[in-house]
Amino acid sequence: MSTTPRDDAAPSPPAAARAPRVAPGRKPDWLRMARQGGAEYNDLKRLLRSSRLNTVCESANCPNRGECFGSRTATFMLLGEVCTRRCTFCNIPGGRVAAVDADEPRRVAEAVRELGLRFAVVTSVNRDDLPDGGAAHFAATIRAIRRTVPGCGVEVLIPDFRGDRPALETVLEARPEVLNHNLETVPRLYPALRPQAAYLRSLQLLGRARQWADRLGAAVRVKTGIMVGVGETCDEVLDLMRDAVAHGVQVLTIGQYLQPTVAHHPVARWVPPDEFTRYAEAGRAFGLEWVEAGPLVRSSYHAREQAQGDGDRREQPGAAGAGGG
Repeated sequence: MSTTPRDDAAPSPPAAARAPRVAPGRKPDWLRMARQGGAEYNDLKRLLRSSRLNTVCESANCPNRGECFGSRTATFMLLGEVCTRRCTFCNIPGGRVAAVDADEPRRVAEAVRELGLRFAVVTSVNRDDLPDGGAAHFAATIRAIRRTVPGCGVEVLIPDFRGDRPALETVLEARPEVLNHNLETVPRLYPALRPQAAYLRSLQLLGRARQWADRLGAAVRVKTGIMVGVGETCDEVLDLMRDAVAHGVQVLTIGQYLQPTVAHHPVARWVPPDEFTRYAEAGRAFGLEWVEAGPLVRSSYHAREQAQGDGDRREQPGAAGAGGG
């Protein structure tokens, strides 16, 4: 149930249709992915290995990895390859985490320069073992990128920092162009998919980010993302959109959940492309500035365009993402 009261006087958005369910099993044609390989793909992999850097593209087994690496883009993942949480949808393993690598921000910045990026996306594993959840490491990475590649924009996809306000402000004070924190799914499914997270805590983080930016006049866009096909209903997705808008979210990404292994949460259904189109229409009617929705859309799909508000290309029902992760 939405945490935001409905405004019966507001214009009704186009309803996300209750499209016929496609039985899970073989992936439909609209989930075809770009092939991996080629000179640019291999060059990027060599750069990442030589720089001792991780990407969420590889660790989370992103379906767009072939296309992104082939165009020399990636979402850098900080603070190791092991997470302190065990979300049932995520391919990143949980377990014993590594020590913080203080040189990692510099290496990320050097890789951004080597790749010729004008917009970089950075995320991390959850690090509940650290007092600030890794916030200072995020901030150091943003500043390193700005020093090394002046004018380069940065999006950060952050964990919830267990609701710690000073940790969030540490990241915001480094002034990323985009502050992204994914809600991932509707509140009813949190116990099954995100047992160590809390829907309201994530909403509050997004709201605090918006309030901080507005108070200081900072040009920070607030963003979130969800996956569908995990057992949610259309009405629950619409309620989540209302909550997101009420907490200051400006940009929303919506993509199809793909089960990493048989041990992970199962796919409930394959969501057809036209349903993504209707979600995008509904989100814009609710007041979201940008909705990126499509079967293969992931968090950093069209990240630069979302940050800058370029053009009017806000939903791509059948397209593969061109940004990492």
